[in-house]
Amino acid sequence: MRFLRRNSTTATEEPPVEASEDSDSAAKAFTPAKGRATPKRREAEAKRRGPVAPPPKSTREAMRRNKELRKANPKTKEDRRSEAKERRERMMSGDDKYLLPRDRGPVKAYVRDLVDSRRNLLGLFMPLAVLVFVALLVPAPKIQQYATLLCTLLLLGMVIEGVISGRRIAKQVRAKFPKEVVKGSSVGFYAFVRASQIRKLRVPKPRVRAGDVVPG
Repeated sequence: MRFLRRNSTTATEEPPVEASEDSDSAAKAFTPAKGRATPKRREAEAKRRGPVAPPPKSTREAMRRNKELRKANPKTKEDRRSEAKERRERMMSGDDKYLLPRDRGPVKAYVRDLVDSRRNLLGLFMPLAVLVFVALLVPAPKIQQYATLLCTLLLLGMVIEGVISGRRIAKQVRAKFPKEVVKGSSVGFYAFVRASQIRKLRVPKPRVRAGDVVPG
């Protein structure tokens, strides 16, 4: 009888190991509430950086802040000059990353090549302006009259050449880039401005020489 009672007691008793394991796993899985929402990434970055300074109220204050930023920046004056020189060289070479928005893209590069491959009367626009200024300083009325007449004729010829050249270039651009939306007025004005500049002062530098054939 005692043997039977011992078996019954041992059979009815449950091992406490499973309950302890379940409680431990539940305790690990449970995360207590923080009591506040998780901060966003922008808020965390703003806290690290500190409060945003108000905009400068005067030019002197803006210069002072710029000076403080330069002091905080470890770059030296030579480093800034080298970086500016590199940007200038890449812009002059025609790198799209360093060009102005008006000069970017294959369409504008093709327009520049078409303008640079021809000798244009518009290239005399800036020397003509200097000539007019010098003629006004000369106290001789006859010289002023002849200079005014010459400038008028040249300006008229430049306008006619600009209109004809703009239409021709717009037609070539449409044939070269049929999928692009090409506005004749925009392309013509861009070609006019490019042609009116002195060749050595054009930005970016010409990739072709005068007289070269630009493939269409």
